[in-house]
Amino acid sequence: MSGWMGGWMGGWMDGWMVRWMGGWKDGWMGGWMDEWLDGWMDGWLDGWLDGYVVGWMGGWMDGWMDVWLDGWVVGWMDGWVDGWLDGWLDGWVVGWMDGWLDG
Repeated sequence: MSGWMGGWMGGWMDGWMVRWMGGWKDGWMGGWMDEWLDGWMDGWLDGWLDGYVVGWMGGWMDGWMDVWLDGWVVGWMDGWVDGWLDGWLDGWVVGWMDGWLDG
């Protein structure tokens, strides 16, 4: 992974808030997530991560995300997401998201 990624996510989550994420991969990069999500969440991501990721997400999510910004992303979501995520992350395109996600 290389490049800059910045953004934030926040909202109610059956426990605690997601932390800030941002920095330079080829220098400083901070932020990670590893928790259950139960409730709602909104936020945005804008930057480069071995390509680019630009997106906005908002709505209900029930599941988990396990994310390291310098290598891998694993997640499961079941709920309503209204927004979009455009770009590719280490080879794969996520594309538009609008409606229910299950899987």
